[in-house]
Amino acid sequence: MTAEAPFDIATGEWRPQRGRAKLIQLIIKIICGSFAAISIVTTLGIVGTLVFEAIAFLQEIPLSQFLTDAKWTPLFASKEFGIFVLVSATIMISVISILVALPLGLLSAICLSEYATPKVRRILKPLLEILAGVPTVVYGYFALLTVTPLLQTFLPGLQGFNALSAGLVLGVMITPLVASLSEDALYSVPRSLKDGAYALGATKREAVTSVILPAALSGIVASLILAVSRAIGETMIVTLAAGANPTLGFNPFVPVMTMTAFIVQVTAGDAPHGTIEYKTIYAVGMTLFLLTLALNVFSFWFVRRFREKYE
Repeated sequence: MTAEAPFDIATGEWRPQRGRAKLIQLIIKIICGSFAAISIVTTLGIVGTLVFEAIAFLQEIPLSQFLTDAKWTPLFASKEFGIFVLVSATIMISVISILVALPLGLLSAICLSEYATPKVRRILKPLLEILAGVPTVVYGYFALLTVTPLLQTFLPGLQGFNALSAGLVLGVMITPLVASLSEDALYSVPRSLKDGAYALGATKREAVTSVILPAALSGIVASLILAVSRAIGETMIVTLAAGANPTLGFNPFVPVMTMTAFIVQVTAGDAPHGTIEYKTIYAVGMTLFLLTLALNVFSFWFVRRFREKYE
């Protein structure tokens, strides 16, 4: 028997080479751990950049002023830094979008999961997912050039740039996300629950509303929160359709400026590095990060609190 042969011909015994196997396993662990560490280090780097730059901003602009000013004009001669001007616009457009995406996405998920035949499902689901592949800049121009003129025929006071059309189109954009994740949640409901409802004489509608939807509630809520996070971070639609007028309030008929639209405006402008105008990017980015982090924490808590477990 040679040193390389794990099989002893004389005795017929199998002698595996444990040393080589352990070495290969160690190499695989190192490679996998390195890739996992890259994502962690990247996340820490992004958060660290936001934190340090936001601290530098707050050293020049007091936190009280940042939270209480009624205007947002860091690029004007008379500078004011009321972040809630941008937050209010972001929340308003996100609420409009979720009011569109919730019924469209949830009803689509119910249809695909409970009512559609396999043949119809194979046709409808790819068509629905095509919406997720459309570039957001196309959605932005669609909102500006098609949806806004259409709405102006019914709403004469609607301005050319407005939050309403941006929110409606944004809701259409995130509909596939809500529909896909909600369908997965509905599909994961055990068949025994559905059969039990039908055995008790429930109709299809009663089984869906009284059994299936409550059982999949945690997954549906998680999909909605993920869609809201996606809507809050959207850039091109709100930049093209909502305008660039930082207005405090919740009037969807006038131009507004969201947090992402402001970041685009500053980065596309001539704000020199190190100036207070430049540092506002990180202050707004940190606010946006905290909003999405709060939504994700709430989603994690809700799923753990209300998740149904079945044998």
